[in-house]
Amino acid sequence: MRRLFLAFPGGKHKVLTMSYDDGRPEDVRLISIFKENGIKGTFHLNSGLYDDPQYQRNPKEQIPELYKGMEISCHTYTHPTIARCPSTEVVKQTLEDRIQLEKYAGYPVRGMSYPNGSFSKEVEIAMEACGIEYSRTVRSTHSFAMPENYMEWDPTCHHNDPKLFDLGREFLALHKTQYLYMMYVWGHSYEFTNNDNWDRIEEFCRMMGGQEDIWYATNIEIVDYMKAWKQMKFSADGTFAFNPTAYTLWIDVDREMVPVPAGQTLHF
Repeated sequence: MRRLFLAFPGGKHKVLTMSYDDGRPEDVRLISIFKENGIKGTFHLNSGLYDDPQYQRNPKEQIPELYKGMEISCHTYTHPTIARCPSTEVVKQTLEDRIQLEKYAGYPVRGMSYPNGSFSKEVEIAMEACGIEYSRTVRSTHSFAMPENYMEWDPTCHHNDPKLFDLGREFLALHKTQYLYMMYVWGHSYEFTNNDNWDRIEEFCRMMGGQEDIWYATNIEIVDYMKAWKQMKFSADGTFAFNPTAYTLWIDVDREMVPVPAGQTLHF
């Protein structure tokens, strides 16, 4: 009997994703570091704070070019502690942020990170009603497991976590291809300036970048791929599969990585 496992794009079994909040000027330097090392990030922005100088956000005119190749995601319109807000305010904060960000992103903005890490089951329901498909928490797992609930997407760790580099080395050493592993690092780019430790993220990205067995993805790319993979249709005897999606999906067939192109049936 064949062994069939889900694989990430390119037949990889590990994914690294980065997630940064608020849209501060330091994002410019951080994105440059990401691009130098082939790493992708998701940037959660408050579109209602663009024009208020006290919040030091990047000018909205810079957004399309600055975040090209990264993901633009919601962080609510004005960054309230939303678990304390009435449901109508949660909906307004989410929808208005989406509406404004989409003017500059040029694509549907479907992600979120909870401002101040604040959320509840009621907030999750409101987010989903607003078209949000995932939202990041601030609860570190110190693990590499895929999330069970993308509306409570717990990261591996914050970039200032004392275990960051140990976790990175552990992640690099993972080799069992029958499992999927994800390392998810989050933070705020201004923290590197405040803590005078830009060398920390530079060293981490050099260490993690350019690895042949790692898929470098934004948050929404992971969500979309995993949702697409669940739509794959397999024959009962495991000898062929039909991919009804618009994505090329990868299968580990007895340790051979096999792509199944969009809309096609493949016999193994």
